[in-house]
Amino acid sequence: MLIVLGEEHKEHLSFLSTVDVEVVREFCRIAVDFLKKGVTAKVYQSASQKLGVDAQTVQHGVEGLMYLMTECAKLMVSEIDFQDSVMVLGFPEELNEELLKLYLENRKEIRAILGEMSMDLPHYHNLEWRLDVQLASRTLRHQVDPTVTLKLHTKDSGESAVQILQTDPVNLVHLTNTLDRALAEVKTMHCRRIMRNIKS
Repeated sequence: MLIVLGEEHKEHLSFLSTVDVEVVREFCRIAVDFLKKGVTAKVYQSASQKLGVDAQTVQHGVEGLMYLMTECAKLMVSEIDFQDSVMVLGFPEELNEELLKLYLENRKEIRAILGEMSMDLPHYHNLEWRLDVQLASRTLRHQVDPTVTLKLHTKDSGESAVQILQTDPVNLVHLTNTLDRALAEVKTMHCRRIMRNIKS
């Protein structure tokens, strides 16, 4: 999946093409530190004095790099998609390769940091199911009335919870078909384009 950068982000990242690769590495380190514990103005000030540019330019460069790395790590962008995403920035080949290397080196750590920062919502842990069929009752001697009972186990912040759900097979098939169609729709180019525009 390609990352679509807005014009503002492209402008912020354009500064990276005017500095050495070592400086880009330092910016990446600052960006990862920013995610971990936040960055004070002193960091930007000292970097701006070394480079001879204003602190806001340094801040925009670091924040642009942080946005690029976090979005790519969040979506687990492949090497090829990462290269295609940064190609639009018009960087030299050496800088593109260095950004790819920095992304691959820091991807796991950034994902771990984002995981700690995100809300811990209830998530799937296990599912048990049972099919019950009522074949007759006092009033109806010959009937088939199937019921599917689901026992959904979820975890939320380390605590387990259980939800009991009951439905008939027709509704269950309809539900699974609707979810399958929704998943297929998300994978279409039209939907991906909309999602990219929302993010940018």
